[in-house]
Amino acid sequence: MPRGDGTGPLGQGPGTGRGMGMGRGGGRGRMGGYGLGPGGSCICPSCGKKVPHSQGTPCTQMRCPACGAPMTRAR
Repeated sequence: MPRGDGTGPLGQGPGTGRGMGMGRGGGRGRMGGYGLGPGGSCICPSCGKKVPHSQGTPCTQMRCPACGAPMTRAR
C-alpha cells in the first residue's frame, strides 16, 4: 500500500490468484456458523419439544412454545 491506508492497487499480494487450494470463500458462512439449510427442525434443550424450522429465522431466536426457553437447531 503506497500510503499505508489500505488504498493500494487491487489484485496484488498474497491471497490473489487461483492457485491457493482452499483460498478464500471456503469458510463457514455468516456469523461464523455452519448453514444447515432451510429444512430440519428446532429443538428445546429444556423440555425436548421439536418444532419445524422456518426459513429466515434462526432457531436460537425462537422460543419454545411449551416452556419459553430458547430453541437450538437439531442436526
